[in-house]
Amino acid sequence: MAKKKQTKAHDEMSFLDHLEELRWHLIRSVLAVVIIGIVAFVFSEFVFDVIIFGPKSMDFPTYRMFCNIATSIGVESDFCKDELPFTIQSRTMGGQFSADIWTAIWVGFVVGFPYVLWELWKFISPGLHPNERKHSRGFILIASILFFMGVLFGYYVVAPLSINFLGTYQVSEQVLNEFDIGSYISAVRTSVIACGVMFELPIIIYFLTKVGLVTPEIMKKYRKIALVIVLILSAVITPPDVTSQIIVAIPVLVLYQVSIFISKMVMKREAKKDGKLMKNA
Repeated sequence: MAKKKQTKAHDEMSFLDHLEELRWHLIRSVLAVVIIGIVAFVFSEFVFDVIIFGPKSMDFPTYRMFCNIATSIGVESDFCKDELPFTIQSRTMGGQFSADIWTAIWVGFVVGFPYVLWELWKFISPGLHPNERKHSRGFILIASILFFMGVLFGYYVVAPLSINFLGTYQVSEQVLNEFDIGSYISAVRTSVIACGVMFELPIIIYFLTKVGLVTPEIMKKYRKIALVIVLILSAVITPPDVTSQIIVAIPVLVLYQVSIFISKMVMKREAKKDGKLMKNA
């Protein structure tokens, strides 16, 4: 009874009331990001030395894994070097402070992503039908798991591949690789956030299918175009070598196939629902 009253009250809210409610959800989300960001700022030494600069060290797990694979098959590899031939520097007065602040904010967003999703869901869910809310249970958990899987993939696969390739690339021995701290952090951040967003593809397809914008037939029809788009995206967030692009493209293509399956399940569920409505009519 209380849920019905709550839904009815939500439906009777004016446009300005909805904006006011959205404003408070956004405020709470921003506060969560800021609080986590402050914690990250306090422990900035750990965040930078262990996490941000982790892919710069040749002791990074990804490099060790590729080095062991290359050694086992008797092939020389750049992943077996003692250190990467580049340095990171700050060329502006406020460069390090600015990098510290923005990194703390991004850490706050990544770590606080489930809470941000929860606030978004609290705003959207009252406008859904009871059956839609029932079938959407686990949305925050699944979306968060996919996001963190993408973040880990970006951090342990895409970021080290990009850093290793770009950090060792030289047009001439006379040109030294001395990267600005902002450029280095941007490479790591782009790899991590882009992969986190890409791994949300099944969730996006689920909702697009629910509103009728996407069908399994459309996804199958444009599969080849999707493959090209995936390869382009892979080229954008990875170094321009074929191996790295393929490594990034494979999980995205798998997610695309999973999204087709999810779209089919949603269509079947909607068809059953329409069948029941026809019988009741």
